[in-house]
Amino acid sequence: MLPNIGYGELLIILVVALLLFGADRIPDVAKSLGRSVNAFKQGLKEGLDDKDEKGAPKSVESDQEKK
Repeated sequence: MLPNIGYGELLIILVVALLLFGADRIPDVAKSLGRSVNAFKQGLKEGLDDKDEKGAPKSVESDQEKK
């Protein structure tokens, strides 16, 4: 997986982002990233809610019936 990111690495990432996007666009990029993450979380939540409404998958139901 990913190793732990320290303060030095985080500072380098922020400087590179500043060079790529410029100081004016950084807030816009952060806002759109936040909206994307929220939409993704909402989609996951809706997917889980749909699964709960339809019931558990057949393999889980059959395992519960055997007990």
